[in-house]
Amino acid sequence: MTIRLLPPDVASQIAAGEVVERPSSVVKELVENAIDAGARDVRIEIQQGGKTFVRVSDDGCGIPAAEVELAFARHATSKLATAADLERILTLGFRGEALASIAAVSRVTLITRTADEPVGTLIRLEGGRVTEQQPSGRPPGTSVTVEDLFFNVPARRKFLRSDLTERRHVDAWTVRYALAYPHLRLTLLSEGKETFRSPGNGVLRDVLVAVYGPQAGASLLEVLPEGGQERPIQVSGFVSPPALHRADRSEITLFVNGRWVQDGRLTYAVVEAYHTLLPTGRYPLAVLRIDLPPEEVDVNVHPAKVEVRFRDADAVFRAVQRAVRRTVLNEAPVPTMGLSSDGRAAWVSRPTPPPAWTAPPATPSPSTWLQTPLQAPTPGGLPPLRVVGQVSAAYIVAEGPDGLYLIDQHAAHERVLYEQMMNRQGESFPLQRLLEPVVVEVPPQAAARVEESLDLLRSLGFEVEPFGGNTFLLRSVPALLAASRPSEMLIEVAGALEETHARATQEVEQAIIRAVCKRAAVKAGQVLTREEMEGLVRALEGTASPRTCPHGRPTMIRLSVEQLAREFGRR
Repeated sequence: MTIRLLPPDVASQIAAGEVVERPSSVVKELVENAIDAGARDVRIEIQQGGKTFVRVSDDGCGIPAAEVELAFARHATSKLATAADLERILTLGFRGEALASIAAVSRVTLITRTADEPVGTLIRLEGGRVTEQQPSGRPPGTSVTVEDLFFNVPARRKFLRSDLTERRHVDAWTVRYALAYPHLRLTLLSEGKETFRSPGNGVLRDVLVAVYGPQAGASLLEVLPEGGQERPIQVSGFVSPPALHRADRSEITLFVNGRWVQDGRLTYAVVEAYHTLLPTGRYPLAVLRIDLPPEEVDVNVHPAKVEVRFRDADAVFRAVQRAVRRTVLNEAPVPTMGLSSDGRAAWVSRPTPPPAWTAPPATPSPSTWLQTPLQAPTPGGLPPLRVVGQVSAAYIVAEGPDGLYLIDQHAAHERVLYEQMMNRQGESFPLQRLLEPVVVEVPPQAAARVEESLDLLRSLGFEVEPFGGNTFLLRSVPALLAASRPSEMLIEVAGALEETHARATQEVEQAIIRAVCKRAAVKAGQVLTREEMEGLVRALEGTASPRTCPHGRPTMIRLSVEQLAREFGRR
């Protein structure tokens, strides 16, 4: 085969494919240019999902007339001059490829004017070639119209999705930049109709309300930077309380120095910050900005600039996880009863102001199922509660300074036991030897996981020996489980081991402990004495995360004094 140089137009189309994948790529690149140009007002217009028409207009600094044609040359940029500048990139764009790539696969009309020029400049290009350039009037700023995307690359055009799908991608990028730059007034019009507008007042919570609705936007918890500006890694933004969650990770939005990024490890850091606070299979909503010195992050990794590489990725991971966890534990409200839109009673989450009190140390419970008391609660803990009674042998009724609390006794006891076991600081669990070994058959798919975890199980109080095939001899169990059925307990632990396949040892240990606590905790239907109820509530007040069980279910709900008054017609 003969080696030959590709014609310039073919090379341009190939290069454009790395930057321009679909209409939303055009919107992304043009909005980034507007932000870099200092725009405060950006208007996006699309038709047919952007496949036939995209226009982005801004009030930024504009392009000088003498540089308008140069702006469409490949690798022409005003944002860096030397290779050393790549180490301190402070702008969203820097490669000088966006306009050239867009022009190579569409028909482009650009009108621009700087504030110090009396008239603007209009330039038209088709397939990357200039077809017209002339003076044109307009206010300072730039407007770029992109028509017939991929008209000269039919192979790319046929892979575009439906108008609705392409519009959703444009919507996603518009929302991302509205969240990343609250001071920016972003307006999106589709087929001539306004579909989104951000306030542009610099208040991120107002943008969240515009994006997620008033109820979700108002309930999000603010993540504040830790330790002032002296810390090199600053994490800020908003995260959802445990009562607000989603079916997948798609609403975890991350920005690094103002740039939206896809980073599986940072997403995992956010999810892990909710460990034991969310139901299984549910994920938080988060909008987080990570700011760090530009020399600590490499943004020149991906053609679309959606991936970055950190010099110290572990430090960034820890900073994100620590900031989110601290916020959720300190600020998350107890679910509160309110009124739904149709006037019926419903459970919602409302911030509860921190009570002005100093919690007394937890006192030992007279019950045999409550162990060593925990420490006094953190500032984000519970107010002091006075036990009133028990409902349906499942829920403890307690009075607090701000209303009535219904506590799920099983979920609450799970939380207490979980933190007691996790706080053992490397000590082995107290165990209870069985009078006779018990033969337990576990599911075949879990047998290998049990066999490879024998040392870990022994440290947790389970003495287990292989007995052939998927059968094991169980000689002892954790003392907490002395009253439980040993065979059922080991089968449940085996299930937990199977679910945590290929995870870190710490995660496996936590999963086993959760299974143990679920089995050992007091059950619904068990009548408790007042002393037992008070001991459980005191112990729950002393936990670090009293609002959820280790599996993420709520331990309590609150009926506020105001709601009680409304229900009785006093307000």
